[in-house]
Amino acid sequence: MDEFIDAALGFPAGIFTVALAVVFVYWLVVLFGAVEHGAWESDAGSRALGAPGVPVAVSASVLITVAWFTGLVGTVLADRLGLGGGSALLLLALALLVARGATGLLRRPLRRVFRPDDPPPSRQDFIGRIAVIRTGRVDARFGQAEVAADDGSTAIVQVRQYTADPLTRGSIALLYAYDEPGEFFWAAPYDAAMDPRTTG
Repeated sequence: MDEFIDAALGFPAGIFTVALAVVFVYWLVVLFGAVEHGAWESDAGSRALGAPGVPVAVSASVLITVAWFTGLVGTVLADRLGLGGGSALLLLALALLVARGATGLLRRPLRRVFRPDDPPPSRQDFIGRIAVIRTGRVDARFGQAEVAADDGSTAIVQVRQYTADPLTRGSIALLYAYDEPGEFFWAAPYDAAMDPRTTG
């Protein structure tokens, strides 16, 4: 037991022991309602910790806890193997790398827990987006295109067009309206030169 106490108070685990005590006090204060857990929320902070979309207090708590445990176990193992004090800096770097990796791996489940009120994706979100035609032709009755969502995933959607300039496989199209009854998008040929967002 003394071995683990010495390791927890020594370098590098001692750094994370202090940080873990701060985390414990913070969540104790949150538990008693003195501050809300989202008070320190920051998208930039969450991204820096490898968990965008997760409250920064949560991602920092996970990172510190994993870093503390990694540093503690690493210190005990290094002592038992008789490694010199020079291994402490290596353990510090390793603990931070492992902690950041673990925080990144837990990003998706943590986002589902802490962002349950996010609205589900809607087809209306695709209006104004650029799509790639995936069928040989597009007309008023037939056509499909591939469009990317904000999270990087892609979807195949039904598209239709009324224009003299036909869309064919591989064409770039602009989805400018959605037809609810027909469940398809109206598409038009996309010209990057006409897009005000690309002109400066």
